[in-house]
Amino acid sequence: MQDQSVKAILVLEDGRVFEGISFGAVGETFGEIVFNTSMSGYQEILTDPSYAGQIVTMTYPLIGNYGVNSEDVESRKTWAEGFVVRESSRIVSNFRSTMSLDDYLKANNIVGIEHIDTRALVRHIRDKGAMRAGISSVDTDKDALLAKVLAQPEMQNRELASSVTVDTAFTYEADAGPKPNYHIVAYDFGVKTNSLREFAKFGCRITVVPAETTAEEVLALEPDGIFLSNGPGDPASMTETIAEIRKLAESHTPMFGICLGHQLIGEAFGGKTYKLKFGHRGGNQPIKDLTTGRIEIASHNHGFAVDAGSLPADIEVTHINLNDNTVAGLRHRTLPIFSVQYHPESAPGPHDSEYLFERFVAAIAKANDK
Repeated sequence: MQDQSVKAILVLEDGRVFEGISFGAVGETFGEIVFNTSMSGYQEILTDPSYAGQIVTMTYPLIGNYGVNSEDVESRKTWAEGFVVRESSRIVSNFRSTMSLDDYLKANNIVGIEHIDTRALVRHIRDKGAMRAGISSVDTDKDALLAKVLAQPEMQNRELASSVTVDTAFTYEADAGPKPNYHIVAYDFGVKTNSLREFAKFGCRITVVPAETTAEEVLALEPDGIFLSNGPGDPASMTETIAEIRKLAESHTPMFGICLGHQLIGEAFGGKTYKLKFGHRGGNQPIKDLTTGRIEIASHNHGFAVDAGSLPADIEVTHINLNDNTVAGLRHRTLPIFSVQYHPESAPGPHDSEYLFERFVAAIAKANDK
């Protein structure tokens, strides 16, 4: 149970202040303040590397009621810089639970704040845009914390994939699944474990490589397909990686990108990316597949998007977000390359988009004539 005597403040870079109660670790933290509209999945959110550099606000008013467990982690550690909720549940009820959310945040040194008006905070972010912010439960001097917030780097032009990627390549070992028929090399820009599980489910052996791996090193592994994962930061800042993706495209090896990987594919073929006002984060985003007319509800977590008007003629927009008509999917007209802006691995989120993994494996099979 949280110590109700410890007060905390949240200060935004435009001077807006929210006063609340500390939960999780006592301390001070900084990052870009964003919001997620999911009703659950907080453990997957906290362990999603795409949230590196960000303080996450949950819009659902009660978070933590089913605790945390060892099965729902999506990477090797927690990545969110801070956590904001209206109320953290003091009752934990789930047969898989091993500890409370509060204890989990303490164990992973994540500073949180609760008992603030998260509706007002989210409306402010929607109106003013995602911005730098700080949470402190050790120094509640508003002016002092604001000065520290303003000293933090902005998300635009910030490269973060190198801070979350693995140090060395490894082979993902699936607990179960069919005998592997194809070899996928997955770039770890912040890859989630469930993406690897999905590939294994469809009969793939996966080698995960660091973000800075060159095209030559990838091709030396003799992949049947190349996966560009999700991840944090501004894609336009990853100029060296973009150049390597161009080289990989020349090999005609099937390639599939999601989220940051999607944005990097757009950049690699001459498109431009831009920062969204407040981004898309949650498990309830409506997506239209323009190639089939099918509507799917998908999980999103991104603050940048590909500019449709900047794309060359050989890149086709395949999916759009029906909330704002932003680009949600691309494919090359002649090369076996496609991507989506959202998270088809569905952890957390709906399972509507799992077909994309099967589509990628089918493209690999066609390319390899197997």
